[in-house]
Amino acid sequence: MSKKDLYEILGVSRNAAADEIKKAYRQKAIQFHPDKNPGNKQAEENFKEAASAYEVLSNADKKAKYDRFGHAATSAAGGGGYGGGYGGHEMNMEDIFSNFGDVFGSAFGGSFSGQRSSSSGRRVSRGSNIRIKVKVNLEEIANGCEKKVKVNKFVSCTACNGLGGHDTNSFRNCGTCHGSGQITRVTNTILGRMQSSSTCPDCEGDGKVITNKCKVCHGDGYIRGEEIIKINLPAGVEEGMQLSVGGKGNAAKRGGIAGDLLVVIEEEGDENLKREGQNLFYNLFISFADAALGVSVEVPTIEGKAKIKIDAGTQAGKILRLKGKGLPSLNAYGRGDLLININIWVPQSLTSEERKTLEKFRDSENFKPHPDKEDKNFFSKMKDIFQ
Repeated sequence: MSKKDLYEILGVSRNAAADEIKKAYRQKAIQFHPDKNPGNKQAEENFKEAASAYEVLSNADKKAKYDRFGHAATSAAGGGGYGGGYGGHEMNMEDIFSNFGDVFGSAFGGSFSGQRSSSSGRRVSRGSNIRIKVKVNLEEIANGCEKKVKVNKFVSCTACNGLGGHDTNSFRNCGTCHGSGQITRVTNTILGRMQSSSTCPDCEGDGKVITNKCKVCHGDGYIRGEEIIKINLPAGVEEGMQLSVGGKGNAAKRGGIAGDLLVVIEEEGDENLKREGQNLFYNLFISFADAALGVSVEVPTIEGKAKIKIDAGTQAGKILRLKGKGLPSLNAYGRGDLLININIWVPQSLTSEERKTLEKFRDSENFKPHPDKEDKNFFSKMKDIFQ
Protein backbone atom coordinates (compact mmCIF):
# COMPACT_ATOMS: atom_id res chain seq x y z
CA MET A 1 0.00 0.00 0.00
CA SER A 2 1.45 3.40 -0.96
CA LYS A 3 2.63 5.81 1.69
CA LYS A 4 0.08 8.56 1.06
CA ASP A 5 -0.57 11.22 3.66
CA LEU A 6 -3.28 9.86 5.97
CA TYR A 7 -5.09 13.20 6.20
CA GLU A 8 -5.10 13.42 2.40
CA ILE A 9 -6.62 9.94 2.15
CA LEU A 10 -9.62 10.99 4.25
CA GLY A 11 -9.72 14.50 2.78
CA VAL A 12 -9.37 16.38 6.07
CA SER A 13 -6.95 18.99 7.39
CA ARG A 14 -4.23 18.15 9.94
CA ASN A 15 -6.13 20.02 12.67
CA ALA A 16 -9.43 18.23 12.01
CA ALA A 17 -11.44 17.26 15.10
CA ALA A 18 -12.25 13.64 15.95
CA ASP A 19 -15.87 13.96 14.81
CA GLU A 20 -14.77 15.42 11.48
CA ILE A 21 -12.30 12.56 10.93
CA LYS A 22 -14.98 9.98 11.76
CA LYS A 23 -17.49 11.61 9.42
CA ALA A 24 -14.95 11.77 6.59
CA TYR A 25 -14.07 8.10 7.03
CA ARG A 26 -17.73 7.07 7.01
CA GLN A 27 -18.26 8.93 3.72
CA LYS A 28 -15.21 7.27 2.13
CA ALA A 29 -16.21 3.84 3.41
CA ILE A 30 -19.74 4.11 2.04
CA GLN A 31 -18.38 5.41 -1.29
CA PHE A 32 -15.95 2.50 -1.73
CA HIS A 33 -17.83 -0.24 0.14
CA PRO A 34 -17.62 -3.63 -1.66
CA ASP A 35 -21.41 -3.97 -1.63
CA LYS A 36 -21.66 -0.81 -3.77
CA ASN A 37 -18.69 -1.71 -5.97
CA PRO A 38 -18.87 -5.47 -6.63
CA GLY A 39 -15.76 -6.78 -8.39
CA ASN A 40 -14.04 -3.38 -8.37
CA LYS A 41 -10.51 -4.04 -7.06
CA GLN A 42 -9.56 -0.35 -6.98
CA ALA A 43 -12.61 0.48 -4.85
CA GLU A 44 -11.66 -2.34 -2.49
CA GLU A 45 -8.12 -0.94 -2.17
CA ASN A 46 -9.52 2.54 -1.51
CA PHE A 47 -11.83 1.04 1.11
CA LYS A 48 -8.88 -0.62 2.89
CA GLU A 49 -6.74 2.50 2.55
CA ALA A 50 -9.39 4.69 4.19
CA ALA A 51 -9.82 2.19 7.04
CA SER A 52 -6.07 2.05 7.64
CA ALA A 53 -5.86 5.84 7.75
CA TYR A 54 -8.80 6.01 10.15
CA GLU A 55 -7.23 3.38 12.40
CA VAL A 56 -4.33 5.76 13.04
CA LEU A 57 -6.11 9.13 13.07
CA SER A 58 -8.96 7.95 15.32
CA ASN A 59 -6.50 6.87 18.02
CA ALA A 60 -5.08 9.84 19.95
CA ASP A 61 -1.79 8.11 20.75
CA LYS A 62 -1.20 6.82 17.20
CA LYS A 63 -2.25 10.17 15.72
CA ALA A 64 0.25 12.05 17.91
CA LYS A 65 3.07 9.71 16.88
CA TYR A 66 2.09 10.00 13.20
CA ASP A 67 2.01 13.81 13.43
CA ARG A 68 5.51 13.72 14.91
CA PHE A 69 7.23 10.90 13.03
CA GLY A 70 5.11 10.41 9.90
CA HIS A 71 4.93 6.92 8.43
CA ALA A 72 8.01 5.85 10.41
CA ALA A 73 5.79 5.66 13.51
CA THR A 74 3.71 2.93 11.85
CA SER A 75 6.23 1.29 9.55
CA ALA A 76 7.29 -2.33 9.52
CA ALA A 77 10.36 -3.07 11.59
CA GLY A 78 10.77 -6.82 11.62
CA GLY A 79 9.30 -9.49 13.81
CA GLY A 80 5.89 -9.53 12.18
CA GLY A 81 5.44 -5.86 11.33
CA TYR A 82 4.98 -2.80 13.45
CA GLY A 83 2.25 -0.23 13.42
CA GLY A 84 -0.85 -2.30 13.96
CA GLY A 85 -2.34 -1.20 10.65
CA TYR A 86 -1.36 1.33 7.99
CA GLY A 87 2.26 0.75 6.97
CA GLY A 88 2.68 -2.15 9.41
CA HIS A 89 0.60 -5.18 8.46
CA GLU A 90 -2.03 -4.47 5.85
CA MET A 91 -5.58 -4.39 7.14
CA ASN A 92 -7.89 -6.97 5.63
CA MET A 93 -11.67 -6.98 5.39
CA GLU A 94 -11.98 -9.00 8.59
CA ASP A 95 -10.01 -6.37 10.54
CA ILE A 96 -12.11 -3.54 9.14
CA PHE A 97 -15.47 -5.16 9.72
CA SER A 98 -14.53 -6.16 13.25
CA ASN A 99 -12.93 -2.90 14.38
CA PHE A 100 -14.98 -0.20 12.67
CA GLY A 101 -18.44 -1.66 12.19
CA ASP A 102 -19.94 0.87 14.61
CA VAL A 103 -18.86 3.77 12.38
CA PHE A 104 -21.28 2.72 9.63
CA GLY A 105 -24.38 2.53 11.77
CA SER A 106 -27.22 0.74 9.97
CA ALA A 107 -26.25 1.73 6.43
CA PHE A 108 -25.15 -1.83 5.66
CA GLY A 109 -27.30 -3.80 8.02
CA GLY A 110 -25.43 -6.53 9.87
CA SER A 111 -22.61 -6.99 7.39
CA PHE A 112 -20.13 -5.40 9.78
CA SER A 113 -20.98 -7.61 12.74
CA GLY A 114 -17.83 -9.73 12.71
CA GLN A 115 -14.80 -10.90 10.83
CA ARG A 116 -15.50 -13.09 7.81
CA SER A 117 -13.56 -15.67 5.94
CA SER A 118 -13.24 -14.39 2.38
CA SER A 119 -13.52 -17.92 0.98
CA SER A 120 -16.51 -19.28 2.89
CA GLY A 121 -18.17 -16.24 4.43
CA ARG A 122 -17.98 -17.85 7.88
CA ARG A 123 -17.11 -15.73 10.85
CA VAL A 124 -13.45 -15.91 11.92
CA SER A 125 -12.78 -15.17 15.57
CA ARG A 126 -9.82 -13.02 16.61
CA GLY A 127 -7.73 -13.33 19.74
CA SER A 128 -7.20 -10.38 22.03
CA ASN A 129 -4.07 -8.21 21.98
CA ILE A 130 -1.45 -8.36 24.73
CA ARG A 131 0.46 -5.28 25.91
CA ILE A 132 3.91 -5.61 27.47
CA LYS A 133 6.70 -3.20 28.42
CA VAL A 134 10.25 -3.72 27.18
CA LYS A 135 13.20 -1.89 28.73
CA VAL A 136 15.99 -0.61 26.48
CA ASN A 137 19.20 1.25 27.25
CA LEU A 138 20.85 4.00 25.20
CA GLU A 139 23.17 1.60 23.37
CA GLU A 140 20.19 -0.52 22.28
CA ILE A 141 18.30 2.60 21.22
CA ALA A 142 21.30 3.77 19.20
CA ASN A 143 21.88 0.52 17.34
CA GLY A 144 18.57 -1.30 17.43
CA CYS A 145 18.38 -4.68 19.13
CA GLU A 146 16.67 -8.04 19.41
CA LYS A 147 14.82 -8.83 22.61
CA LYS A 148 13.52 -12.20 23.75
CA VAL A 149 10.50 -12.03 26.04
CA LYS A 150 8.49 -14.78 27.71
CA VAL A 151 4.78 -14.06 27.36
CA ASN A 152 2.05 -15.83 29.34
CA LYS A 153 -0.97 -16.06 27.09
CA PHE A 154 -3.55 -18.28 25.43
CA VAL A 155 -1.87 -20.61 22.91
CA SER A 156 -3.37 -22.93 20.34
CA CYS A 157 -4.29 -26.32 21.76
CA THR A 158 -1.85 -28.91 20.40
CA ALA A 159 -4.18 -31.83 21.18
CA CYS A 160 -6.74 -30.70 18.59
CA ASN A 161 -4.56 -28.31 16.54
CA GLY A 162 -6.71 -25.43 17.75
CA LEU A 163 -9.94 -26.74 16.22
CA GLY A 164 -11.73 -27.57 19.47
CA GLY A 165 -12.98 -31.00 18.40
CA HIS A 166 -11.76 -34.43 19.48
CA ASP A 167 -10.92 -35.28 15.85
CA THR A 168 -11.87 -34.26 12.32
CA ASN A 169 -15.10 -36.24 12.57
CA SER A 170 -16.28 -34.22 15.59
CA PHE A 171 -17.98 -31.48 13.55
CA ARG A 172 -21.16 -31.06 11.56
CA ASN A 173 -22.63 -28.19 9.59
CA CYS A 174 -24.86 -25.84 11.52
CA GLY A 175 -28.51 -26.58 10.74
CA THR A 176 -29.54 -22.94 11.03
CA CYS A 177 -27.12 -21.30 8.59
CA HIS A 178 -26.28 -24.50 6.66
CA GLY A 179 -22.56 -23.96 7.18
CA SER A 180 -22.33 -20.37 5.96
CA GLY A 181 -22.03 -18.81 9.42
CA GLN A 182 -24.41 -16.06 8.36
CA ILE A 183 -28.09 -15.39 8.09
CA THR A 184 -28.85 -13.32 4.98
CA ARG A 185 -31.62 -10.76 4.82
CA VAL A 186 -32.74 -7.89 2.58
CA THR A 187 -33.29 -4.47 4.11
CA ASN A 188 -34.31 -1.03 2.93
CA THR A 189 -31.65 1.58 3.73
CA ILE A 190 -30.88 5.18 2.86
CA LEU A 191 -28.92 3.82 -0.10
CA GLY A 192 -31.79 1.71 -1.37
CA ARG A 193 -32.65 -1.96 -1.14
CA MET A 194 -29.56 -3.88 -0.05
CA GLN A 195 -28.71 -7.40 0.93
CA SER A 196 -26.89 -7.81 4.23
CA SER A 197 -25.98 -10.58 6.59
CA SER A 198 -25.63 -11.15 10.31
CA THR A 199 -23.84 -13.74 12.41
CA CYS A 200 -25.68 -16.99 12.94
CA PRO A 201 -26.76 -17.09 16.60
CA ASP A 202 -26.53 -20.88 16.89
CA CYS A 203 -22.94 -21.46 15.72
CA GLU A 204 -21.74 -17.90 16.46
CA GLY A 205 -20.56 -17.56 12.88
CA ASP A 206 -18.39 -20.69 12.75
CA GLY A 207 -20.66 -22.51 10.32
CA LYS A 208 -20.07 -25.73 12.21
CA VAL A 209 -20.96 -27.11 15.62
CA ILE A 210 -18.80 -29.49 17.66
CA THR A 211 -20.34 -32.87 18.40
CA ASN A 212 -17.36 -34.21 20.42
CA LYS A 213 -15.25 -31.57 22.17
CA CYS A 214 -11.51 -31.85 22.77
CA LYS A 215 -10.80 -33.16 26.29
CA VAL A 216 -7.87 -30.73 26.76
CA CYS A 217 -9.31 -27.37 25.70
CA HIS A 218 -13.01 -28.35 26.12
CA GLY A 219 -13.89 -27.04 22.67
CA ASP A 220 -12.22 -23.62 22.89
CA GLY A 221 -9.26 -24.45 20.68
CA TYR A 222 -6.81 -22.73 23.02
CA ILE A 223 -5.27 -23.27 26.45
CA ARG A 224 -3.24 -21.22 28.90
CA GLY A 225 0.49 -21.38 28.09
CA GLU A 226 3.56 -19.31 27.35
CA GLU A 227 5.78 -18.45 24.40
CA ILE A 228 9.25 -16.96 24.04
CA ILE A 229 8.98 -14.27 21.37
CA LYS A 230 11.80 -12.52 19.53
CA ILE A 231 11.22 -8.80 19.04
CA ASN A 232 13.35 -6.76 16.65
CA LEU A 233 13.43 -3.16 17.88
CA PRO A 234 14.53 -0.50 15.35
CA ALA A 235 17.13 2.11 16.22
CA GLY A 236 15.75 5.44 17.45
CA VAL A 237 12.77 4.27 19.50
CA GLU A 238 11.57 6.53 22.32
CA GLU A 239 10.01 6.26 25.76
CA GLY A 240 6.30 5.44 25.54
CA MET A 241 6.37 4.48 21.86
CA GLN A 242 4.18 1.47 21.08
CA LEU A 243 5.14 -1.09 18.45
CA SER A 244 3.08 -4.06 17.31
CA VAL A 245 4.16 -7.62 16.51
CA GLY A 246 1.40 -9.15 14.42
CA GLY A 247 -0.10 -12.50 15.38
CA LYS A 248 1.77 -12.87 18.67
CA GLY A 249 -1.09 -12.02 21.01
CA ASN A 250 -3.65 -14.42 22.47
CA ALA A 251 -4.76 -17.33 20.31
CA ALA A 252 -8.33 -17.17 19.04
CA LYS A 253 -11.13 -19.67 19.42
CA ARG A 254 -11.12 -22.69 17.12
CA GLY A 255 -8.43 -21.75 14.61
CA GLY A 256 -9.18 -18.03 14.38
CA ILE A 257 -6.72 -15.16 13.93
CA ALA A 258 -4.36 -14.56 16.84
CA GLY A 259 -4.20 -11.09 18.34
CA ASP A 260 -1.14 -8.84 18.31
CA LEU A 261 1.61 -8.29 20.84
CA LEU A 262 1.80 -4.58 21.66
CA VAL A 263 5.28 -3.57 22.81
CA VAL A 264 5.60 -0.37 24.85
CA ILE A 265 9.11 1.10 24.99
CA GLU A 266 10.53 1.93 28.41
CA GLU A 267 13.90 3.69 28.45
CA GLU A 268 16.42 2.79 31.13
CA GLY A 269 18.12 5.81 32.66
CA ASP A 270 21.85 6.31 32.13
CA GLU A 271 24.02 7.54 35.00
CA ASN A 272 26.04 9.84 32.75
CA LEU A 273 24.10 10.70 29.60
CA LYS A 274 20.68 12.33 29.44
CA ARG A 275 18.50 12.19 26.36
CA GLU A 276 16.62 15.05 24.71
CA GLY A 277 15.19 13.90 21.39
CA GLN A 278 18.12 12.76 19.25
CA ASN A 279 20.69 14.69 21.30
CA LEU A 280 22.53 13.50 24.39
CA PHE A 281 23.75 15.73 27.24
CA TYR A 282 26.66 15.28 29.59
CA ASN A 283 27.64 17.47 32.55
CA LEU A 284 31.43 17.74 32.73
CA PHE A 285 32.99 19.10 35.93
CA ILE A 286 36.53 20.48 35.76
CA SER A 287 38.64 22.32 38.30
CA PHE A 288 39.29 26.04 38.26
CA ALA A 289 42.94 25.36 37.43
CA ASP A 290 42.05 23.13 34.46
CA ALA A 291 39.62 25.74 33.14
CA ALA A 292 42.29 28.43 33.37
CA LEU A 293 45.21 26.41 32.01
CA GLY A 294 43.39 24.05 29.63
CA VAL A 295 43.29 20.28 29.82
CA SER A 296 42.46 17.10 27.87
CA VAL A 297 39.78 14.90 29.44
CA GLU A 298 37.75 11.81 28.58
CA VAL A 299 33.97 11.93 28.36
CA PRO A 300 31.50 9.01 28.03
CA THR A 301 29.70 8.34 24.76
CA ILE A 302 27.44 5.51 23.63
CA GLU A 303 30.41 3.84 21.90
CA GLY A 304 32.76 4.26 24.88
CA LYS A 305 35.15 7.01 25.96
CA ALA A 306 36.10 9.99 23.79
CA LYS A 307 38.99 12.40 24.47
CA ILE A 308 38.29 16.11 24.16
CA LYS A 309 40.39 19.24 24.64
CA ILE A 310 39.33 22.01 27.00
CA ASP A 311 40.90 25.27 25.88
CA ALA A 312 42.63 27.56 28.36
CA GLY A 313 40.27 30.20 29.68
CA THR A 314 37.12 28.08 29.17
CA GLN A 315 34.18 29.57 31.06
CA ALA A 316 31.52 27.77 33.07
CA GLY A 317 28.42 27.14 30.98
CA LYS A 318 30.29 26.71 27.71
CA ILE A 319 28.80 23.88 25.67
CA LEU A 320 30.93 21.69 23.46
CA ARG A 321 29.30 19.71 20.67
CA LEU A 322 30.44 16.31 19.40
CA LYS A 323 28.69 15.93 16.06
CA GLY A 324 26.99 12.62 15.34
CA LYS A 325 27.59 11.20 18.82
CA GLY A 326 23.90 11.28 19.73
CA LEU A 327 21.02 8.98 18.75
CA PRO A 328 19.56 8.15 15.32
CA SER A 329 16.11 9.18 14.24
CA LEU A 330 13.46 6.50 13.84
CA ASN A 331 13.20 7.78 10.26
CA ALA A 332 16.89 6.85 9.83
CA TYR A 333 17.69 10.40 8.68
CA GLY A 334 20.84 11.62 10.42
CA ARG A 335 21.97 11.37 13.99
CA GLY A 336 21.92 13.69 16.98
CA ASP A 337 24.90 15.19 18.81
CA LEU A 338 26.52 14.82 22.22
CA LEU A 339 26.41 18.18 24.02
CA ILE A 340 28.92 18.64 26.84
CA ASN A 341 28.08 21.29 29.43
CA ILE A 342 31.18 22.67 31.16
CA ASN A 343 30.86 23.13 34.92
CA ILE A 344 33.74 24.62 36.91
CA TRP A 345 34.08 23.03 40.31
CA VAL A 346 34.71 25.63 43.01
CA PRO A 347 36.45 24.24 46.13
CA GLN A 348 34.14 24.21 49.15
CA SER A 349 36.95 24.18 51.67
CA LEU A 350 40.51 25.50 51.46
CA THR A 351 43.66 25.02 53.46
CA SER A 352 45.29 28.13 54.86
CA GLU A 353 48.04 27.91 52.26
CA GLU A 354 45.53 27.60 49.40
CA ARG A 355 43.59 30.55 50.74
CA LYS A 356 46.74 32.70 50.92
CA THR A 357 47.64 31.78 47.35
CA LEU A 358 44.23 32.76 46.03
CA GLU A 359 44.22 35.98 48.05
CA LYS A 360 47.28 37.05 46.09
CA PHE A 361 45.29 36.82 42.85
CA ARG A 362 42.03 38.38 44.10
CA ASP A 363 42.88 41.86 42.86
CA SER A 364 44.73 40.73 39.75
CA GLU A 365 43.25 42.20 36.58
CA ASN A 366 43.25 38.76 34.91
CA PHE A 367 41.06 37.34 37.71
CA LYS A 368 38.35 40.00 37.36
CA PRO A 369 35.31 39.04 35.21
CA HIS A 370 35.44 40.47 31.68
CA PRO A 371 32.53 38.72 29.90
CA ASP A 372 32.25 39.27 26.16
CA LYS A 373 29.02 39.36 24.18
CA GLU A 374 29.06 35.58 23.68
CA ASP A 375 29.41 34.92 27.41
CA LYS A 376 26.53 37.25 28.23
CA ASN A 377 24.01 35.84 25.75
CA PHE A 378 22.83 32.68 27.50
CA PHE A 379 19.59 32.43 25.49
CA SER A 380 21.45 32.50 22.17
CA LYS A 381 23.53 29.55 23.38
CA MET A 382 20.44 27.54 24.20
CA LYS A 383 18.89 28.44 20.86
CA ASP A 384 21.99 27.17 19.04
CA ILE A 385 21.84 23.87 20.95
CA PHE A 386 18.36 22.97 19.79
CA GLN A 387 18.73 24.06 16.18
